Amino acid sequence: MKRFIGLALIAGAVALGTPAMPAAARENVTISVNPGGIAFGYSDGYWDRDHHWHRWSNQADAEWYREHYRDHYYAQRHDRARDHGWREADRWWDRH
Repeated sequence: MKRFIGLALIAGAVALGTPAMPAAARENVTISVNPGGIAFGYSDGYWDRDHHWHRWSNQADAEWYREHYRDHYYAQRHDRARDHGWREADRWWDRH
């Protein structure tokens, strides 16, 4: 899955950066990580909702998550936070 996301991001970046592509086609390209499984994001990676740690595939994924899920992104390394950044009391996805 990570490889697919990485390839999709590369393809999207190439498509968005190609001036010969019609503007309408460029507008239909979207790039994102799958936020559905992310519990908490940090500068060096993220915890999924099953309490497994993952490094970001690339900086673009981290920036996208930070921009779209600002309330659940922490601008520090996870190992600097208490419990390595796992926030058991803040299971926000259970409340949605």
